[in-house]
Amino acid sequence: MPRKTGGRSTTRRTFLGSSGVVGLTALSAGCLGNLGAGDADDEITMILNPAESSVEIKSQYRPLIDHIESEVDISIEVDRAKSYTATLQALRSDRCHLADTSPSAAVAGSEVGDIVGIRVQHGAARYFSLITTMPDSGIEELSDLEGETIAMGERLSVSGALAPMRMLKDAGLDTGTAPDGDPVDFTARYAGHDKAREHLFNDDEIVAATTGAFATAAHVPKEQFKQQSDDFVEISADYDNAGTADEELQLLAVSDPLPRAPIMARSNWDDPIRDEIETAILEAEPEDLSHEEGYDGDELWFSNVVEGSHEDYEPIAEIIDELGLEFADIS
Repeated sequence: MPRKTGGRSTTRRTFLGSSGVVGLTALSAGCLGNLGAGDADDEITMILNPAESSVEIKSQYRPLIDHIESEVDISIEVDRAKSYTATLQALRSDRCHLADTSPSAAVAGSEVGDIVGIRVQHGAARYFSLITTMPDSGIEELSDLEGETIAMGERLSVSGALAPMRMLKDAGLDTGTAPDGDPVDFTARYAGHDKAREHLFNDDEIVAATTGAFATAAHVPKEQFKQQSDDFVEISADYDNAGTADEELQLLAVSDPLPRAPIMARSNWDDPIRDEIETAILEAEPEDLSHEEGYDGDELWFSNVVEGSHEDYEPIAEIIDELGLEFADIS
């Protein structure tokens, strides 16, 4: 299978730099030490990172792990990372072979990680970011958020922070040095997607939330999506569920389609079994990624993985460029 890597050499402001504004969260206890670039023998390590801290991701991903192990003579050690940046750090420091990463890591880690594939949910390999407010907030458009407090996803989350920050900037708000610094025209409070939504519902100081559509679309009536985004109606896996939640939110903005999160492999992982593992991932059928009957935990959120490359994440690179950000070497 071809290895596709890429890099960006423009001069931009350092993001996740040594100032520690965002910083790195260490991998959870039990992570293997430096693996080096050599053979994987009969065991490899995969780092997983949940979008929400409440998810028992090792159980959630068990069907994928079991499928790979059933197709390839390999044992997979699974470890949970505590942040998006920690998964990228693991690739950079040779502490894993495979990583469950965010779309931003496809850009930030293009020199140390290859794209194995793009995850697909309900037939969609692209997803969306939403900016929402309460129906009675008095906020009618993004420019009305000047001087207000906004709950956002993690700083490195594409749908929770980066894409919304670009939307706010395009609406005329001064985003300052955010998300590694402070915006000028509004206050940003960073949390997970679900937490940002709950802050909007429960904290009177918060007037808007920026999240992936999976966290808030159910609270937005379908008609609002029809008025704002044909792409969302036609592409989003979350559209069918729109408007089904009891508590209603007002839609302020929908992002352009974004490539879903990739599974990445360490670029310097040089072992013949790597091709077998990647083939097993890409050939997995929806039934291979489903839990057995009686499982009552979080289901795996994607149904299959399609082949991809760093070029698929050019929309994320463009967002980073527009915000004037640069990912520092965080290894």
